[in-house]
Amino acid sequence: MVSFYHQMVVYIIKWLTSSIFIMMLSSITTNAQIFHFPANNPVELGKVKWNRNYKDAVIESAERNLPIIILFQEVPGCNNCTTYGNEILSHPLVVEAIETFFVPLCIYNNHTGDDKDILNKFGEPSWNNPVIRIITKDGKDMAPRQPDFRSMTKTIGTLIDAIEKSDKRTPEYLKILLEETEAKEKGLTQEAYFSMYCFWSGEKEISGLPGVIATEAGFMHGKEVVKVIYRKDKATLSDIFLNAKKVGCGDDVYAAINVKNGLTVKPTASYRKDTEDKYYLSKSSYKIIPMTDMQKTKVNRAIGMGLDPTTYLSPRQLKMLNHKDLSKSQVSANIEKVWWKM
Repeated sequence: MVSFYHQMVVYIIKWLTSSIFIMMLSSITTNAQIFHFPANNPVELGKVKWNRNYKDAVIESAERNLPIIILFQEVPGCNNCTTYGNEILSHPLVVEAIETFFVPLCIYNNHTGDDKDILNKFGEPSWNNPVIRIITKDGKDMAPRQPDFRSMTKTIGTLIDAIEKSDKRTPEYLKILLEETEAKEKGLTQEAYFSMYCFWSGEKEISGLPGVIATEAGFMHGKEVVKVIYRKDKATLSDIFLNAKKVGCGDDVYAAINVKNGLTVKPTASYRKDTEDKYYLSKSSYKIIPMTDMQKTKVNRAIGMGLDPTTYLSPRQLKMLNHKDLSKSQVSANIEKVWWKM
């Protein structure tokens, strides 16, 4: 009898540590995620659910009346290919836009057979860095060929170009993502701090001014301040500060000293973020949704002003509001770091 139980224990231990059980456990974990992505995707393909057959993609394109987005990619690939997959093709909002407005198709540029045939059909080189093409079901280009694998801005711009040529409306969440991504990639952002009587009101008011990308409530020089990130190609510090002053949200401005501003600019000091940054958002049901910095800023303002915050969010983000298991605030979270772990 002892021998029998011993054998059973040994058997169970072996099964628990077997690859089959580990795969089952992995499947359970994956199924518990809010948004699924292909667990067997090579790293070069990111989180997008890609078709791998051109004819099937054409059929689906006709059925759904959507253009085809082709990723010509090296798999397994070089560092450029894995970076493109890990970063641009794994951004939650880029993935959502690709899967919503297009039929995704990936063609390996370093394989023979059907992949090689499609590569030749479109005149794409073998063993190349990632290239994006967006075509009709008839194989005609809808947007310029996009070979710049380093730029998320250009990838998003290509998606928007094709969406508009498809006579569809570009979603606001994608426009916002383009706005803040372009500002960061091109080095167009400037930073300043405005002191005022109430930084929660300040965030709400200042975030609605032209050129403002993001705001944050905090303390500097012993005063309540709003940290303002803005695009220097769309607004000057003077413009933003004077408009903020009109609504009582600009007592002093702390920034890099620049005589061209025409302002009395004071030097910055040690800054501390407030624990209730994005106050209106943090007190709402929308706090559980991971967002980009610009989305947080716009949604916080919308809630504070009694406007509709859903305008700035994607359908998948809004779907989280109905998820009973979500309660943790994501106001301070980075959307790219937490999305696929939820």
